[in-house]
Amino acid sequence: MFVLPVTALLAAGAGGPVPTLEALGPFVTFALPIVAMIAFWWEDWPGSLLRGGWPGISDTALVAAGGAVLTLLGRAATGTASVPLAAGIFTLMLQLTLVGEGWPLRGRGTRWPGVAALAVCWAAGWGVYSGLVETGLVPGEEFAAWFAVLGAWQMVWYVALRGWPFARIRSRAVRLSVAHVAVIACAWATYFAAPPEKIAAIAGAAIASVLVVAMLFEAWPGVRLGPLPGRTLVLGLVALLTAALSWVVPWVARWAEVPEHLVPGWTTHTTLNALSLAVILHVAVWRRWPAARRVEKEELGGHPVA
Repeated sequence: MFVLPVTALLAAGAGGPVPTLEALGPFVTFALPIVAMIAFWWEDWPGSLLRGGWPGISDTALVAAGGAVLTLLGRAATGTASVPLAAGIFTLMLQLTLVGEGWPLRGRGTRWPGVAALAVCWAAGWGVYSGLVETGLVPGEEFAAWFAVLGAWQMVWYVALRGWPFARIRSRAVRLSVAHVAVIACAWATYFAAPPEKIAAIAGAAIASVLVVAMLFEAWPGVRLGPLPGRTLVLGLVALLTAALSWVVPWVARWAEVPEHLVPGWTTHTTLNALSLAVILHVAVWRRWPAARRVEKEELGGHPVA
């Protein structure tokens, strides 16, 4: 009741699929790092100071305002509201937050570490983008596609599998090193499986599927099983939903008469931006309000999100 209408609004609510892609695509992508900061670093502050539905409303307003500011900043830096730049910044934010466990920033303050994380990822993302895309070494679509694939593996290891097996490594230095290398290696191993626009669409579907299965539905019914069969079932459901989204969303685009050259881009926007953002907003920002009468915090990838 929350996720599907929000997804539809973000995917086609601004006058149809194509106008929405052009109008909201950059804005939503630039807003994603703000969502990550509020949900994973600030634990819903400043909305946590309020009650009822006001926390979700206030945090969503902050996300919208922050997304608008960052979109303008991205436009000033690149000359256009560059979606590849925004995708890179968001993925780096997740790499630092989930794979890197927020080290070395987490635990050194209450609010500023989240701001510092956002600033560091912006600087790193802009540096990589300017060094590769602005110089013409790598096309923008390939840049965005690689980061989308990296984001898919971040979701698999740290949301679907909750950090397993890296969490078993006691030494933080070894654990973080192994985790970073493994996630990046998985991205490189799968990036060349399809052309950039196709692999980006598949990665977007995978990210949305992990969030739906593991966050929205709390890995049910896999959580009722033992560790191994539970993880296997979760991964199986993610794979099935990824395949379904990879077929259904392009079909919807063609049914809505989206030009063929825009179908991959709208598909990626619908899954990676619209559906994924709707899930994160509902679970991690709105805390499932008004569906849940009480909130229970559980650790997801080492960070309280639900």
